[in-house]
Amino acid sequence: MRFLAAFLSLILSFVALPALAQAPQPAAATPAQPLPTTDLQNVWLLDLSTGGRVAILLRPDVAPKMVERIKTLTRQHFYDGLVFHRVIDGFMAQGGDPKGDGTGGSQLPDVAAEFNYLPHVRGAVAAARAEAENSANSQFYIVFQPRLQLDKKYTVFGRVMTGMNYVDAIERGEPPANPSRVLHAYIAADNPPAYQPGPAAAVIPAALGDVTLPGAQKATPAAAPAKKRASRR
Repeated sequence: MRFLAAFLSLILSFVALPALAQAPQPAAATPAQPLPTTDLQNVWLLDLSTGGRVAILLRPDVAPKMVERIKTLTRQHFYDGLVFHRVIDGFMAQGGDPKGDGTGGSQLPDVAAEFNYLPHVRGAVAAARAEAENSANSQFYIVFQPRLQLDKKYTVFGRVMTGMNYVDAIERGEPPANPSRVLHAYIAADNPPAYQPGPAAAVIPAALGDVTLPGAQKATPAAAPAKKRASRR
């Protein structure tokens, strides 16, 4: 009898095992993708119309004036709604012009050049300017592919950490037929909301001037201004 009881107990334990194995288990939580830095005061977030958020690490250690300009204009919502008006495949995407044609800038003074050792590699972010070295203002460009010949000729002030796929998706053209735009720009330390697709409008009026990069003609205004301010970019 003892043998029979032990044998029945063993059979029952094997029958119960599948039921235990099939018991629902709690789903593992998927953590949000963290930024690869804790220096949120120097993370520039660009929510693009191409479908997501780009995180750019700013470099005040080598370009303090341009980084301060980016922060100031971002907190004024200057970049919200602005288009990428000049986008060259295999080179870069240029934006930050409230006129949308490469001739505008902010109402703040131009920023002196801060040439440094940061290279024009993929994801590098630099200040666009006219021929004068100290003519950077609000416009910037993001590099698609390395252009090391531009090193120490333009102020590189940051680099894309996450979201480069959204930069790659920016509409090409000079100008693009259907330009991509910055929906919103934030400094990460300012507790921005989550990315939300949708329209946005520029809120800063244009200033006059020509902004360009090597290898292309300067942008021409749609209508000639009555008086051109040579120092405004």
